[in-house]
Amino acid sequence: MSIIFADFTINWNNLSFLSQVPIISVMSENALRDVSKILDSERTNGNSSNGNLLNPQVDTMDERAKEKQKAKMPPVADLCIQGDVTENTGAEVANPEVEYIESQNLKDVEDVENCLKTLLSELGSKDWITVCDALNNVRKLSIYHKEGIVGMLNDVISLIVKSLKNPRSALCKTAIMTCADIFKAYNEDIIDALDPLLLQLLLKSSQDKRFVCEAAEKALIALTSSVSPHLLLPKLQPYVKHRNHRIRAKASMCITQSVPQLGVEGIEAFGIDNLIQIGASQLSDKLPESRDAARTLLLELKSVYEKTQVRETTVSEGPVMPTWEHFCQSKLSALSAQAVLRVTNTAQEVVVSGS
Repeated sequence: MSIIFADFTINWNNLSFLSQVPIISVMSENALRDVSKILDSERTNGNSSNGNLLNPQVDTMDERAKEKQKAKMPPVADLCIQGDVTENTGAEVANPEVEYIESQNLKDVEDVENCLKTLLSELGSKDWITVCDALNNVRKLSIYHKEGIVGMLNDVISLIVKSLKNPRSALCKTAIMTCADIFKAYNEDIIDALDPLLLQLLLKSSQDKRFVCEAAEKALIALTSSVSPHLLLPKLQPYVKHRNHRIRAKASMCITQSVPQLGVEGIEAFGIDNLIQIGASQLSDKLPESRDAARTLLLELKSVYEKTQVRETTVSEGPVMPTWEHFCQSKLSALSAQAVLRVTNTAQEVVVSGS
């Protein structure tokens, strides 16, 4: 027998609605039993929800939509770390694929001939892990077989510069460590190819990623201690006027580290007047690192000038050298000379009072 229901909302959890339904034809007992079985089955399967017959299908659609959404979302690990990218803190993110080996712990390559044959192609590879391995081979060759890559050194340096520019921090740091070993191995022989390396190292030593910055600073120290200051200082001078104040600061620090290696005679030959111009220009620079480097340089220059003055006074019968104050005033503008004298005299007064 057929049943006709009025327009209403069925509540499967409450059978009392049957008494309120306008029934045009009488329901048989068998039909009632069938309805009761359907209700029991729905309750058992947990699919009853506010009496909506379409809920089981709706729930299934919702589950499929959630699964699709999950499939589109990247894994949590990818959101946190992709490759070896570092966070804004500059802390180094561990990369199990790259090992940073200190120079003293590097072992010789097993097959020198084959390593030399494949070196350039591996340095130019698109696989950054392969490039890192090749850079470490350059380091090993520089230490154990430096004569082997002399003929291809310019090509090697060009590929190292490419790695220095790479945004992947692990690759960049490995390239920086390679620079340090090359400086130690080749000394002045590197001077003609130094310019692109120097710019990148100054940039990397000025950035926010601490572990890259520290590696670049070590490479710059290796540079200033391995290459003759007579050759290095002309390369560094343009960078103390660079528009980037961080690069100016790093260049000033390198100059301050190089100048004492000249010695008294070397400083005289290079020209105290040229060096005092550099020191005076950095005294008013933006960063404290630059100003501190300038103070150290100016104190070194004053010490050398006074030693030269004493020597000339005792040996020569010619005109007496002007005092440090008169020398500064003759080589600098009035404001710059005043600033230089204030720094050097104050430091001398502190030394005298301390002694």
